[in-house]
Amino acid sequence: MTIIALEEHYATEALCDANADHPQLKHFLLRQNEGHLRQPALRGNILQQLLELGEQRLAAMDAAGIDIQVISHTTPGPETLEVSLARRLAAEANDIAAAAIAAHPDRFAGFATLPVPDPVAAAKELERAINDLGFVGTMLNGHVDGRYLDDQFFWPIFEAAEALDVPIYLHPTLPPQPVIDACYSGFSQDVGPALAAAAWGWHVDTGLHVLRLILGGVFDRFPHLRLVIGHMGELLPSMIWRAGFFLNGLSGLDRPLQSYFTENIYVTTSGVFDHAAFAAAVHALGTDRILFSVDYPYGSNDEARAFLDGLPVSSPDREKIAHANAERLLKLSERTQAR
Repeated sequence: MTIIALEEHYATEALCDANADHPQLKHFLLRQNEGHLRQPALRGNILQQLLELGEQRLAAMDAAGIDIQVISHTTPGPETLEVSLARRLAAEANDIAAAAIAAHPDRFAGFATLPVPDPVAAAKELERAINDLGFVGTMLNGHVDGRYLDDQFFWPIFEAAEALDVPIYLHPTLPPQPVIDACYSGFSQDVGPALAAAAWGWHVDTGLHVLRLILGGVFDRFPHLRLVIGHMGELLPSMIWRAGFFLNGLSGLDRPLQSYFTENIYVTTSGVFDHAAFAAAVHALGTDRILFSVDYPYGSNDEARAFLDGLPVSSPDREKIAHANAERLLKLSERTQAR
């Protein structure tokens, strides 16, 4: 069974240096490198694993039986940088990823890094990444200094993605600082940052972001746009019905909220290897819109693969989640057939 993993991260030294003071980078890279987090999968030199796009990564994939990684730059990316620097470092990141993909075209595919603070330049960089570098979509890391992507300022990115017929993967970032101050302060230096990020805050904020995109009319304006979200749907599969129950009569949208969720959105398993969360995703979306992911190197390849193998689904549905849905969404069938 071919295994394609969709949310698998790398980093460039230049973007890490540019984001050196970002609280997310400090907590999730430096503290993990120091071994402060207790989960075995998160110990070790995370930054080294992110920077490496060659034999060590391939060996880790082989050990878990993962055939293809769709690589994307880790968060934080260019989103919080000054515009000219964001443009330069996004293009540099894409060139680095493209070189790794060219060296191992049967093992890697790529999501483009974009200078989101300049949406017109971001649209052009997406066109370059797809048409010249052969990437299969893009990953955007949440809001931009508290400005969410339903703001029409950012819509040139959605227009380009729809025209190029490639998906956008919406990855979490930290909630805006006022939210962190109000909701996630008052705990220890370990608990507070973790609660604001991967333990809870990331996912609530990204689920809200998706609702904002729907309610802001993004999918009415770009009906063929496809959005991918990770972590078993960022809490939305268990809440989309209730959100629609209260909002469908108020929104003024073309369709019910649940319709956008089931027709424009895909979910990956990244970093959430839990049967209850998986069951919610299946009930909300069906198995045609769930895709396998690890969240490497933050998640364990071995743990993710064991979860996939143990899912209580039919063999055809396991094949969909493992590779067939990704092949269809990302047009990867030629790459997998060549293996």
